[in-house]
Amino acid sequence: MTIRASRFAPTCLASLLAVFAFGCAQADEVQVAVAANFTAPIQAIAADFEKDTGHKLVTAFGATGQFYTQIKNGAPFEVFLSADDTTAQKLEAEGDTVKGSRFTYAIGTLALWSAKAGYVDAKGNVLSDNTYQHLSIANPKAAPYGLAATQVLAKKGLADKVKDKLVEGQNITQAYQFVSTGNAELGFVALSQIYKDGKITSGSAWIVPADLHDPIKQDAVILNKGKDNPAAKALVEYLKGPKAAAIIKSYGYQI
Repeated sequence: MTIRASRFAPTCLASLLAVFAFGCAQADEVQVAVAANFTAPIQAIAADFEKDTGHKLVTAFGATGQFYTQIKNGAPFEVFLSADDTTAQKLEAEGDTVKGSRFTYAIGTLALWSAKAGYVDAKGNVLSDNTYQHLSIANPKAAPYGLAATQVLAKKGLADKVKDKLVEGQNITQAYQFVSTGNAELGFVALSQIYKDGKITSGSAWIVPADLHDPIKQDAVILNKGKDNPAAKALVEYLKGPKAAAIIKSYGYQI
């Protein structure tokens, strides 16, 4: 028996269009402010998130302190992935976030890094041997990893000794760039910038013990501008899931 296509095509076409329209209706963009140290993980997560949910991330990267100022001045961000927990808590207390949306998505690790293989020893003794000319850190007033670096120097009694050697980046990305380009022999960076799947990806590094600085708890929160955006809620939930957790851990973070 022959079935005439013309008899069934309109119905099939209508069904396909309905499915397509439903899919489009469910897909949204979410504007996300991301702490610079989390650049590589969120880029990896974004690909899976878009594939699994249909939603798309529009990301901006920078220092947490700078993002706080931008958010207070009306920047269009809907979700904020901070490099600490205090900034998100402050925004929450000031009424700039969706109630109950804040949570810790990662715990960061600080590393002392050189682009030169073998330059940094496993215990970080190079930091006190005074053979280097420049030590890169992120701005401690804007970047939590920079603040952690100053705490390490203070605990090791090196704050005064190295103060004339410090090269300060606006954020952790710039601190990393000073070292990667050779403008500083050493620098305090986020482990996530130089680590993947259990190993240092370039140069040499000392993974700083957590007891030398305050915990780098990184909080995520939905901002008021994202209150009615399904993609904002979907992203926060996705960050709590197993796929995102596996990616986050692969870059040296704790969950």
